[in-house]
Amino acid sequence: MAEGSEPAGGFPAAQQGTYAYCIIVSRQPRSFGPVGIGGRGDEVHTVHFEDLAAVVSDTPLAAYDPTRENVLAHEQVNETVMRESTVLPMAFGTLFRSEQDVVELMRTTYDTLRDTLRKIEGKAEFGLKASWDRDRAIAAIEQENEAIRRLKEQAGTAEGNAAFHAGIQLGQQVEAALNARAESYVRDIHAALQDVAVASQANKPIGEKMILNAAFLVERAGEERFVQEVERVGDRYEGELSFKLSGPWPPYNFVRVRLKIGPNGNGDEEGAGP
Repeated sequence: MAEGSEPAGGFPAAQQGTYAYCIIVSRQPRSFGPVGIGGRGDEVHTVHFEDLAAVVSDTPLAAYDPTRENVLAHEQVNETVMRESTVLPMAFGTLFRSEQDVVELMRTTYDTLRDTLRKIEGKAEFGLKASWDRDRAIAAIEQENEAIRRLKEQAGTAEGNAAFHAGIQLGQQVEAALNARAESYVRDIHAALQDVAVASQANKPIGEKMILNAAFLVERAGEERFVQEVERVGDRYEGELSFKLSGPWPPYNFVRVRLKIGPNGNGDEEGAGP
């Protein structure tokens, strides 16, 4: 993802600019229909520098709130483009004052953009989340772990300070056992998928039930094999874990190009590396 992009804000409401969705390799002008962000029916099209093309649409120069509608509009354009091209996605809300400023960005960062596109060519991202029933996991731990089972019995029969301290100790040991169990699951899942993915990225789980929130970079030609392997992993842990697979997506988690929108609406390279 083109992280670090700063939306151009503080402009008069009537001033028009250019919204950038992604960069692809193409010398031919392309049009993707009146599906631009903002709901005005702006045409999504390409602007070019040498063999690079930025996918853009006209837009008011005002920061976009990350509402569901706006984020979906941004993502749907990228998903449409990636059906035919390798996509280097720009950050949500990346604005320029003009199409010429987009061309200038591609000119000044050409080598970095081209190198990144070569590295992600023919690849897409899949998201995989794994969740468990925490209470069921605790019950399994208590059944398997004799020390925890005895401590639970002590906490249940003790009184006063003894009961209080036994309860704290029990909670600490159960939490440690839960973490160890979750880490074991995560290691096994990554090991099972490492041969069908080019790379993986671990993201922070959301909520108490989720133990895995990962992104996998997969060759487009190997997508079916990857999905089949995820299904096999799901079958292996049926009744213990539930899985949610999404994608293919543009490789948001595997692109580390950082762009900064300058004071004149120009894009400058801040740092890069896939």
